[in-house]
Amino acid sequence: MSISLCMIVKNEETALPKCLNSVKDFVDEMVVLDTGSSDRTAEIAQQFGAKVHHFQWSNNFSTARNAALKYVTGDWVLVLDADEILTPSIVPQLQEVIQSDEYILINLIRQEVGAIQSPYSLVSRLFRNHPEIRFERPYHALVDDSVAAILQKEPHWQVGYLQGVAILHTGYQKSAIAQNNKSVKAQAAMLEFLSTHPNDPYVCSKLGALYVETGKISQGVELLQRGLNQATGQSVPQKNLACMAANQLEENYEILYELHYHLGIAYNHLKKPQLSLEHYQAAIKLPIYPMLKLGAYNNLGNLLKDAGDLNSAKKAYETALKIDPDFVTGHYNLGMTLKALNLFTDAIACYQKAIRLNPYYAEAYQNLGVVQLKVGNLQASKTAFKNAILLHEQQYNLEEAKRLRQGLYEIGLIR
Repeated sequence: MSISLCMIVKNEETALPKCLNSVKDFVDEMVVLDTGSSDRTAEIAQQFGAKVHHFQWSNNFSTARNAALKYVTGDWVLVLDADEILTPSIVPQLQEVIQSDEYILINLIRQEVGAIQSPYSLVSRLFRNHPEIRFERPYHALVDDSVAAILQKEPHWQVGYLQGVAILHTGYQKSAIAQNNKSVKAQAAMLEFLSTHPNDPYVCSKLGALYVETGKISQGVELLQRGLNQATGQSVPQKNLACMAANQLEENYEILYELHYHLGIAYNHLKKPQLSLEHYQAAIKLPIYPMLKLGAYNNLGNLLKDAGDLNSAKKAYETALKIDPDFVTGHYNLGMTLKALNLFTDAIACYQKAIRLNPYYAEAYQNLGVVQLKVGNLQASKTAFKNAILLHEQQYNLEEAKRLRQGLYEIGLIR
């Protein structure tokens, strides 16, 4: 079975080489559709052997992705964005699964590099080159709806997912969003779709979350609640989150999760912790892939910790860490909770684990310094604080570095 990489790009000369380098030894064909680059994007793609085609941007990601699909000749299609790379560890699984006869779509786990809230998502990016598969929705383009329609007519197909992180994504980091003006592009595309699909749970979820993120809390809540009302009143075929042998796509649990999750965030902004708590609890009860729930468990822990329910917060963070032992924020927050419970030795271990996973975690060094000081490890405390100050300065948190240095000077820990 052959496999084709299929991409749409615009002004991605910086990110594109890493993306193409991650797949060049795996795919049989690279199809790159350029939507109007003014830099060296097309030239770089050609240097990697890609077939480059051009398309006039129409403010609709699905239209562009469907145009790119027309040039694909492989038996399978792998879709990546320029700010994504394929992990080497997933390649053997990919090579095995595309030899199967039963699957039409394989969902892949994507890690949002540097994300604090939701570090993982499940994306429908590997599918058979079927003539009726197409992307829909103007932003966050999906093939799921078309695959669901195919399954109704051709029930012999199955949908599955691969365990383990397949894609690393850097595009949701704040610097990348600002640089590429992603929020503005996303809002424009989704508003256009919402005008003709006012009750679509998916677009209500995505646009509502964007509104909350950009400070339009009341507008976000209205959209998220509208989507939740619609989603709970209907069964929409979506992604199969059960075993790989399942024959039908499951109900729209992932969208339900996102609606509850972002309502939790919104109500926390509105200082309504009980409503926020209820939505996070509803989110974690949904039967979706456990790694997708990390954000809800983490935020639930934060709410419980702020409310003084430290033992319940501890349980929430521990549950998150059972799902993903490398969840850096989970180790840090568990450390904060253990510190509040006066379990200083355990807190030190959590901060040290967070630092091993992320050596640039200034706040972890800072709180490690606090706890080391509490247990009388003065030299270890001084070292941790010095690392925290250095990292704060490197990360341009100059006021925090100054405040921390002044505080340490006052207690005589540094001169």
